[in-house]
Amino acid sequence: MRFSNLEQLIQLCVKESVTIGKLMITEQAVETGKSTELVLEQMAAYYDIMKEAVYKGIDSELKPRSGLTGGDAKRVRTYMHNGVVSLGTEACSAMAYALAVSEINASMGRIIATPTAGSCGIIPGVFVSSQERFGWSDEHMVHGLFSAGAIGYVIANNSFVSGAEGGCQAEIGSAIGMAAGALVELRGGTPEQAVHSVGLALKNSLGLICDPVGGLVEVPCIVRNGFGAVTAMAAADMALAGVKSVIPSDEVIDVMLEVGSAMPEKHRETAMGGLAQTPTGRKIMKELYEKEES
Repeated sequence: MRFSNLEQLIQLCVKESVTIGKLMITEQAVETGKSTELVLEQMAAYYDIMKEAVYKGIDSELKPRSGLTGGDAKRVRTYMHNGVVSLGTEACSAMAYALAVSEINASMGRIIATPTAGSCGIIPGVFVSSQERFGWSDEHMVHGLFSAGAIGYVIANNSFVSGAEGGCQAEIGSAIGMAAGALVELRGGTPEQAVHSVGLALKNSLGLICDPVGGLVEVPCIVRNGFGAVTAMAAADMALAGVKSVIPSDEVIDVMLEVGSAMPEKHRETAMGGLAQTPTGRKIMKELYEKEES
């Protein structure tokens, strides 16, 4: 890739008068040696899987083997359709869709890791709900996924995207930043605005620990995906309104690396701290182990 940070990404886009998505399509084709058409076709297939997970999950009665979660996406959508929601229907729809994909993941269904399985609901939730709202084509959404990919590439190569390495700030935070930046571009914002949204999103996620109850990607992972989708939309709106990240986004990514590196091991996907070690968390873990042994 010709860029290693977000500032370089902006400069390339401005120099070549292209969006982040279009630049990333070209970079991906060169990197893989594949044609542009084939690169686009592969990403389109990934988006189809995302939509499939959204629509399957939103109506699903599937329950993970743990019995801990399931059906919350459907509950949120029913609540949204039955009355006035505090968030507004657009954000509530994104939240429900993010929950839906995460529930499919917990049920061992097919998802796209964006950037990880634990954060798989945020980008599909934001993308599919926005596509329905604005009437965008699948082609437009695919270009947006390349924007998200470029942002994720920078984060992964300068910080973390793994909860085991950097806490949930690395998984959920990265996904929020990727979704926010892509949404800015999908809505016609500039590369600079897209990058500001990344910084705004990541600053709001710094220090988030990874504390899955029972070591499963369910509690609190699924609800964090729902909240993450809403946060991504808020960050995009702030950037489009002209709000800037006072701390440059590349520096925010550096801080995420610093914070994640200093985070205690028990707060990095080990289920040895945080919510996993509350009285209820320990009780759930004990019951899960007993179920496995029986």
